[in-house]
Amino acid sequence: MPTPTPPPIDLAAHLARVRQRAPLVHNITNLVAMNSMANVLLAIGASPAMAHAREEAAEFTALADALTVNIGTLSPHWVEAMDEAAEAARLIGKPWVLDPVAVGATAYRRATGARLLERLPSVVRGNASEIIALEAGGAGGRGVDSSDPAEAAEQAANRLAHRVGCVVAVTGEVDLVTDGRRLARVRGGHPLMPRVTTLGCALTGVVAAFLAGADDPFEATVAALACYGAAGQQAGRSARGPGSFAVAFLDALHALEADALDALPPLELHDAP
Repeated sequence: MPTPTPPPIDLAAHLARVRQRAPLVHNITNLVAMNSMANVLLAIGASPAMAHAREEAAEFTALADALTVNIGTLSPHWVEAMDEAAEAARLIGKPWVLDPVAVGATAYRRATGARLLERLPSVVRGNASEIIALEAGGAGGRGVDSSDPAEAAEQAANRLAHRVGCVVAVTGEVDLVTDGRRLARVRGGHPLMPRVTTLGCALTGVVAAFLAGADDPFEATVAALACYGAAGQQAGRSARGPGSFAVAFLDALHALEADALDALPPLELHDAP
């Protein structure tokens, strides 16, 4: 018998819920990404907060609707804050997203990534090299740029999803999302997106915003990636280069409507192998 295809995802309904709810997203993110991440979250309709002091990280997580943890610019005090915030989210039942930036580059990053996985993130979002390295205990991967296509991380993503009990999003030219049972491929975006620094980091915040109040983390993650890709497509039509693309992208996120989502290539939804 053929494997049944999962039911379609109502992308517009997920976007409308974010805008109606305006979730507060607590972001412990890297120094480079803070401003662009805040602007992207405001544009999509969420409310950003950047609080990384260990003394208030857990308390702030309790106030927020979702948490993101990005290991891009680590320091011992920040790692303690990440750990305490993630543990608070786990205990309270708040959704949180791990962005394992360059997790395979150093022993410090490998140890931090492994430690944060023990806090059971709702979603892990990274490029293919980062997901492969994280699943393998941190082996490989030197920097933030992926040397592998998203498809190369499919098996690693499925194993990681099963082991942690989370959704894994592998972002690239074609995004891949799995919860170990279902698998989606999301097409969209624009070639200029990798030329604008921290757009990937900002996407982690958008995933968290879509998770807040969502019944199905897998569907919410797919919807977040699809909306991001649709905004990228829209922005690319008027952009002349990375600078104008960054401005056009914020405008496109802010103005995003159902017709832009309908213009995306169809989602590929399957049961995971």
